[in-house]
Amino acid sequence: MTLALYFFPLVLILFWYVRREQNEHARSLALLEENQRAGLTEPASLHPVIDPGRCMGCGSCASACPEGNVLGLVEGKAVLINATHCIGHGACKEACPFDAITLVFGTAKRGVDIPAVKPNFETNMPGIFIAGELGGMGLIRNAVEQGRQAILSIGAYDGVGKGGDRLDVVIVGAGPAGFSASLGAMEKKLKAVTIEQEALGGTVSHFPRGKLVMTAPVKLPIVGKVSFTETTKETLMAFWEKTEQETGVKINYGEKLEEITAESGGYLVRSSKAEYHTRTVLLAIGRRGTPRKLGVEGETLPKVVYRLIDAEQYKGQHVLVVGGGDSALEAAASVAEQPGTTVTLSYRSGAFSRAKEKNRQRIEEAEAAGRMQVLFTSNVVSISESSVTIDQEGKIIELPNDAIIVSAGGILPTPFLKKTGIEVETHHGAA
Repeated sequence: MTLALYFFPLVLILFWYVRREQNEHARSLALLEENQRAGLTEPASLHPVIDPGRCMGCGSCASACPEGNVLGLVEGKAVLINATHCIGHGACKEACPFDAITLVFGTAKRGVDIPAVKPNFETNMPGIFIAGELGGMGLIRNAVEQGRQAILSIGAYDGVGKGGDRLDVVIVGAGPAGFSASLGAMEKKLKAVTIEQEALGGTVSHFPRGKLVMTAPVKLPIVGKVSFTETTKETLMAFWEKTEQETGVKINYGEKLEEITAESGGYLVRSSKAEYHTRTVLLAIGRRGTPRKLGVEGETLPKVVYRLIDAEQYKGQHVLVVGGGDSALEAAASVAEQPGTTVTLSYRSGAFSRAKEKNRQRIEEAEAAGRMQVLFTSNVVSISESSVTIDQEGKIIELPNDAIIVSAGGILPTPFLKKTGIEVETHHGAA
């Protein structure tokens, strides 16, 4: 009788555990197969590759992922079941107790060009460092931390901080990584110049108004620990602008990098406004580079732009958005919310495989509400003053049009990097 009292709870626990595992397997497998059918199998950024020989199916990686529903257990092994949701947090690797996860860029189908960077953020060109999005780290939190750490490495570089006629560092870019690095250089009293061709915040400054920016607590030089969990573009930008004013950090806006040339003692950096002799250079620029254009007749018309600044300007207009990534979907959804606006979203592929689930849901809701039409497997043929012509699988469609937003990504600055002497590697999902 005593044995039965002990044995019965154990049986119940075992039964509960087996049922839970079966339910988890069924849920994960169903989601994996659904995404495979939809063609949503290519991660957009840094992502995990699981070694099934090491994985013991504990599920720690799935629980640790801040995005949720990215990793699941299939037949007792961790699997990337929602590849397009993965945005490179890397928390899964840290959580795995069996060292079964490797973080990689690209896949066998889609290679990703990444500059070769050492653990201290230095490239193969001595004294040239890379931090943030250009090095593959698109998350704000990661970019801020990389900018901070890169300045620590630069501070330890030979000759830096020793005085003389040369600058210690030229920082290129004032996005999350560049701004953090600029504060770090100021904190360490380095002779530094920061140039930025556009505005404070980099890519974040061009997010649609009100867009939620996912970030996390991070250490910002001079300021200290900053805690953001889920905020808006406006709140984050206001914080950065306030920090800029209070610290007095100087950033040269409207100044574009043109060339980096090696010279005795360091580098000559030429910008659109000046020349700088410096010991080191920190490239904290984005991966977008030059906006990718359509190359069609009429693209030079003033109504064609390559970035959404304010959705309200499109009230009551016929708008075409071109692209299938997050920026395109965010732009289309924001414009579709404006009164009297009709929106068409044109994408050359058959599914939004590079966009986050939240953005895909917004598009589905807008389409269901009749505020938007989506044209998959379509391409713009020509543009006129009052219309646009689109080819959808051989069917020619002409739509009334007042404005076009092209969000088709950008041409990576790979040629510039190679001209500078920086090695660029194409990653295909291997460690």
